[in-house]
Amino acid sequence: MGHAAGVRRQACLHLGRRRRRRVAVTHRADLLPARLLRRTRGAQPPRRPPPRRRRPRPRLAGLRLVTLLFACQRAGLTAVPVIPPDPARFGPAHEHLLRAVSQTKPAAAVADAVYIDAVTKTAGSVVAGEEGESGRLAAMLSSLRWLAVDELEREPRGGGGGPGASSPAAKAYVGCGPDDVYLIQYTSGATGVPKPVMVTAGSAAHNVRAARKAYDLCPGSVVVSWLPQYHDCGLMFLLLTVVSGATCVLAAPGAFVRRPRLWLELVAEFRATCTPAFARDGLRVASISPSYGLAENCTFVSTAWRATCSDDDLPSYKKLLPSARLSSMGSNVSAEIEIAVVDEETGEPVEDGVEGEIWVSSPSNASGYLGHPSASHEAFCARVPGRAGACFVRTGDRGVVKQGRGPERYLYVVGRSADVITVLDDGGRRLRRVHAHYVETAAFGGAPPGRLRGGCVAAFTAPTSTPRSLTSQTDVAVIVVVELQKGSGGGDGDHRELCDRMKAAVWREEGVMVGLVVLVDGGVVPKTTSGKLRRGAARQMLLAGKLRAIFEARYDDGGDAVAGVREEGREEMAGKSVDGWLVAGEGGETDMATAFGSASRRLRLQSFL
Repeated sequence: MGHAAGVRRQACLHLGRRRRRRVAVTHRADLLPARLLRRTRGAQPPRRPPPRRRRPRPRLAGLRLVTLLFACQRAGLTAVPVIPPDPARFGPAHEHLLRAVSQTKPAAAVADAVYIDAVTKTAGSVVAGEEGESGRLAAMLSSLRWLAVDELEREPRGGGGGPGASSPAAKAYVGCGPDDVYLIQYTSGATGVPKPVMVTAGSAAHNVRAARKAYDLCPGSVVVSWLPQYHDCGLMFLLLTVVSGATCVLAAPGAFVRRPRLWLELVAEFRATCTPAFARDGLRVASISPSYGLAENCTFVSTAWRATCSDDDLPSYKKLLPSARLSSMGSNVSAEIEIAVVDEETGEPVEDGVEGEIWVSSPSNASGYLGHPSASHEAFCARVPGRAGACFVRTGDRGVVKQGRGPERYLYVVGRSADVITVLDDGGRRLRRVHAHYVETAAFGGAPPGRLRGGCVAAFTAPTSTPRSLTSQTDVAVIVVVELQKGSGGGDGDHRELCDRMKAAVWREEGVMVGLVVLVDGGVVPKTTSGKLRRGAARQMLLAGKLRAIFEARYDDGGDAVAGVREEGREEMAGKSVDGWLVAGEGGETDMATAFGSASRRLRLQSFL
């Protein structure tokens, strides 16, 4: 089976607030499969007269991607949606493109003609034989077979000359079966390197049907989305629209980032009944459908929402809303999706109220990671001891099941195994797990309003060269990296007071002693394309000296004494500096066995690429 890598530009379906365009996606998807087969097999496009000069039009990237996905499925090709890197300069998005091309070995890359021209010029500008990532990337981009989607759409029905133009394979295609991989969907990379998940047509169809039923979507529904379609959630909203026959209003992600109010304007104008939201502030509880999902289960797993929800219907646990409703007798969300919370060491289900790893068994389960059978077996073939039947996917997420006000039980997703912070209580005699987001919330709340950027506080642990105190005898420090709001103040005394307040707030609310607070400019804390914190990447940047710090405050473990401060161009440290105090494990990785507990197996999966 061939592979087609989809590289695209961001655009919008509804241009502005009044200009609207509707395109027959099904009609286009009927025309493209044969054209894709011909072109991926080496056929040249038919010769056409030079086009007249026309006024450039914005591209409907969302619809084009959906059309290409359906066309690839019908042609028996595998699609790989990839975030479009900036063609003018190399950056992190290019690293992901290089990874995707190396792993999937695509037969072709599809993009707009303008984008292809820009990428080709950038690759050609790199000095021939240049070493490093830039040289490798330029060579890879130059070697790809690029297909302009503009030409595919303009190509006449009869095709053109060239090899394979009249072959039976180009004229007759049977599509893909339920067990055929039609999509390579990358994980977000929040806790490690993004992994290529193989999604079959059957699992995707089941997942979309389950999500449509859970959200009660119908032909009268209106979906508003600003998510990019190379993101699994953005793609899911488009597929949900197709399956339910609903109306979908798309906004360019860039337009939303520049003016977030656009989202609310579209919701109001088009009377949306469903829209993605990643915060609950200002929203009625009855309007929120807290949900859970992951790429290894296509996208959707569960939601706690019901059409009959009221403002006081959903309970909470440790400031979290539930992500699933479970039956009173077992852990079945529905007849086809099963959620279990287990002890990650033994695989045995834990009692309600006990935290454990979340496992999911469903026809929506993906087939595994492309090119890594051993890692696939470990993540996708988990079994509950003493039980026959289907396998479970190990999510790497931690959850707890709590009884509601009635007979229903609720699942709360409390964090990631890889982001757990382990602290020692009772003079070092007892281990206690604290999830990083609680430390981050406490630190953010301890700062004066307007000083920090919301969602840009990362907490993690790192090993130190000396024990933190005589009582704990541990050489692991809790570190908080914080982004400052632009123009929010500064100066040595001001920064030190800010660090002191955050440290005190974390101790007061979570009982966690912070060893180092690092203040950085906006945009420094690494995130995924969907905005998730990459705490592990922040740790690696700090240990490698690549985190551009404005101010650092290091604390002794025994109290509020500041062991040292460091500001740009000046350092005052008692004993070792921060660079000498933090150490890296073998290969530059931190030794996080105590912090991650039994998640070492998950760490191997995260580092296999």
